[in-house]
Amino acid sequence: MVTLLLLLAGGAATGCGGRATTHHKPGTTHEQASGNAGTLLDAQDGGGHHLREVPAHGAPEVKLASRPDSEDGWNLQLAVSNFRFTPDSTGGAALPGAGHAHLELDGRKLARVYGPWYHLPAAQVPEGTHTLTVRLYADDHTAWAVAGKPVEAAVQLTAGPPGQAAHSHPAPAPTGSPAPPQAADRTVTVTVRDGKVLPAPGRTEVKRGERVALRVTSDRADTLHVHGYDKELALPAGQEATLVLTADRTGLFEVETHESALVLTQLLVR
Repeated sequence: MVTLLLLLAGGAATGCGGRATTHHKPGTTHEQASGNAGTLLDAQDGGGHHLREVPAHGAPEVKLASRPDSEDGWNLQLAVSNFRFTPDSTGGAALPGAGHAHLELDGRKLARVYGPWYHLPAAQVPEGTHTLTVRLYADDHTAWAVAGKPVEAAVQLTAGPPGQAAHSHPAPAPTGSPAPPQAADRTVTVTVRDGKVLPAPGRTEVKRGERVALRVTSDRADTLHVHGYDKELALPAGQEATLVLTADRTGLFEVETHESALVLTQLLVR
C-alpha cells in the first residue's frame, strides 16, 4: 500500500509522460492563472481555446505563404511581426508577443508549429481545393486576438491526384475587406536583393490625403516599417508584399526594413 501511494504521488508531480506541470490556486483554471498579458475573453476559437485580447498597436501579426515542394507537398513560411516562437516555454505563462502557432486545414488542426518554416506533406491534403489557416497562440494555449478576432492568416491549396503537381494561392479576402492596392493614388515599387535596394533610395513626393502603395519584394524575410506612421508589413522571402497607407501627416518620413536596416525610400508629404 505504501509503495502504491508513493507511485501515485510521483505520477501526480510529473504529469503525463513525466513532464512537470504548472500548479495554480484551487478553483482557477490554468489559463486564468498563467500570465497577465492582455485580457482573457469568454469567446473561443474553433478548437475550444479561449481568446486573449491585446490592443491592435503592437499586437502579434502573421502572414502565411506556401510554395509547392519539388518532391512532395508544400513548404510553408510563417512571416511574423511583434511575435517570437518560444518552444521551450510552451505550457507556461502567457507572455507578450510569444508562443507558437496552429496549422489548420478547412478548420481541422494539422499541427502545432514552433518556427517560421513548416513542410506540409501532400498525403495530409486530400484532392481538391482547401483553406489552410495559421493562428498564433500564447504559451498557455490561449489564442492571441485583436478586436475579438484571432490573429491568423490563410491561403488556399489545390491538391490534385497522386503524382500531380501541387498548387497554392492566397485565400480570398472576406467581404468588407480594405480596398486592394490598386486603389492607391501613388505606387512605389522597390526590390531588395543581396543587401541592395533597387532602384536606389530616393524621395517620393505626395500630397497630403493621397493613398500611397509601397510594393516591396525582398530576397529574404524581413519587416517593412514606415517611420512617423508606425506602419509595418511582413515581407516574405521572394514574394511581393504591399502596404497601403493614407498620407495624412505632412513631413519627411523614412521607409526602411527592420532586419537589414535598409532605407527603401523617403516619403515627402506636403
